Amino acid sequence: MHLVVIGAQWGDEGKGKIVDYLASEADLVVRFSGGANAGHTIVTNDITYKLHLVPSGIVYPEKHVVLGSGMVIDPEALFSELATIKEQGVDWEGRVHISDRAHLVLPDYKEIDKTTDAKRRNPIGTTGRGIGIAYAQKANRDGIRVGDLTEANFLKSLRDNEREFLAPYIEKLNSMSINLAAYMVKYDEKRVLFEGAQGALLDLDIGTYPFVSSGYSAAAGASMGGGVGPRKIDRVMGVFKAYTTRVGNGPFPSEFDPKTEGALENMVREIGREYGVTTGRPRRCGYLDLVALRYACRTNSIDSLVLTHLDVYDTLDEIGVCVGYELDGKTITDFPSTASALDRIKPVVKSFPGWKKTLTKVAKYEDLPEKAKTYIAFIEEFTKTNVDIVSVGYNRDETMIRKDMWTRS
Repeated sequence: MHLVVIGAQWGDEGKGKIVDYLASEADLVVRFSGGANAGHTIVTNDITYKLHLVPSGIVYPEKHVVLGSGMVIDPEALFSELATIKEQGVDWEGRVHISDRAHLVLPDYKEIDKTTDAKRRNPIGTTGRGIGIAYAQKANRDGIRVGDLTEANFLKSLRDNEREFLAPYIEKLNSMSINLAAYMVKYDEKRVLFEGAQGALLDLDIGTYPFVSSGYSAAAGASMGGGVGPRKIDRVMGVFKAYTTRVGNGPFPSEFDPKTEGALENMVREIGREYGVTTGRPRRCGYLDLVALRYACRTNSIDSLVLTHLDVYDTLDEIGVCVGYELDGKTITDFPSTASALDRIKPVVKSFPGWKKTLTKVAKYEDLPEKAKTYIAFIEEFTKTNVDIVSVGYNRDETMIRKDMWTRS
């Protein structure tokens, strides 16, 4: 059984917690894309783990994890992160593997990243971690892959500053390096969890270009970056929040109006802890955008939706949901292709009564308030996709499973 977990919005949907939850029954967890610009927060036994490169399943003793071929890896950031989780009690040695086809991020990429963004006709608000430059080098066929570090002739071709930076990490990276395609063969009939980074709306091809990631964050990337063919994927899960957030520049059709909805945005941001794990930047907040969510379901063949942060709305009398767009005097219900069109949109908002109950105390889906279940049922009807997991808090046990994800159907 091969499961793919992706973000169904603009990232920060709570994928880390869901991967952590599902990893308890997985034989292997594979992160298939992204770099140190991603951030996953896991809370277990009152310990908070903030992961950027290492797959979320690492916090389970004995579980093995893989940094896949589609990732771009900053060695300095990776080993700093591994040292941090080691201090938190995670014994990771021998359990973290790296695809020899994954690319490396070098220090000068970071400065180039910032200066390049400043010169763009449409600055995208990059994290400045060198991720986009690493992917550009990859596409330009001038990148450095993990497997290259085993080749003496390749090492000789490195510039002095590159060789100096990589020297402390070469032996460590070589010891963790695997041929991912060959490695995955032994997991052909086992439970593999493929973990994405960012969200589908930040995917290079199907996202809100040019305000997107440089890699693939769509479900199709699990095959390319995970070392398996597309027909090996059994189920795609899309994680989304009860509202929508976005970090950095770019169109955001359902964003709260700061003039009239500033208090609502502040409430959502503070209760939902909507600050970047990697950058600390406050996230932009808005209504749940069902037009965008349905688009994500369609373009990623999402089989099951995972709803998180539902508890953030516990105190509201009324909850708004974006069900359409007003664009140039017309109402549309399909997601536009251009950032320019998305910028001109005004959301069509439908309101639902709030449930006014603390959901973190609810253990079973059947025990949710009827108004909360009505809200969820409307999402399912609009997207034509079942909400099979509902999260009402940061801890593992604050999760309601409506369907076993590890069972083929």
